Amino acid sequence: MAVTEPDDEAAERLAALSTPAQLIVAVAVAAVAVAAALHLGMAFLSIAPPNTVSKRHGAAVDDYTYPEFERNWKLFAPNPLQQDIAVEARAEIRTPEGGLTTTGWTSLSAQDGAAIHHNPLPSHTQQNELRRAWEFYVGSHDARERPGGTRGSLSEQYIRRIVMLRLGPKPDGGTVQRVQVRSATTQLAAPPWSDEKTDTKTFYRTLPWWTVTEADLPEGTRR
Repeated sequence: MAVTEPDDEAAERLAALSTPAQLIVAVAVAAVAVAAALHLGMAFLSIAPPNTVSKRHGAAVDDYTYPEFERNWKLFAPNPLQQDIAVEARAEIRTPEGGLTTTGWTSLSAQDGAAIHHNPLPSHTQQNELRRAWEFYVGSHDARERPGGTRGSLSEQYIRRIVMLRLGPKPDGGTVQRVQVRSATTQLAAPPWSDEKTDTKTFYRTLPWWTVTEADLPEGTRR
């Protein structure tokens, strides 16, 4: 005795239906598929980072989602970067003649970018050291650049050591007396297909001058 497969049995039952009944079943399946796609689309937009669709139809998405389908987590954590943050530094140098001169701003982030570009195996230092150091500083200082406890002071020393390592022991033949760091933040422009208006002007956060101590020098160059 032949055994009928479940799929074959369902197909035979569907074929046995009259044409109007088959049409009703097809319409019902299509309606369920559309409803499922709509639900998944709304759920996706409710947890996705802000985008053109969610901004334009945000009210409709919220009306559908809340309160029954509310989620308290995000699809991406953290959200994809929407800013280009470059860390730059300059130094006050004591020249061999005894005078003082100030260097121009050097983009430390650009140095990392150049080292990573076309490099299939960039180092962890090139990718993360400067970025994490700046995040450490920002997270431990207030808007007036006042450190919050020992972590704030530690973040300052960390950045000074990175700056001195990048500048070298004798930049332009002189001795570094002080260093200053700033960030240059630029919003990423909206894609061509978006009608979102983005201010791409660069904003700077300039830190106070820091006096360089022997502890800030790389090992091997300390006096």
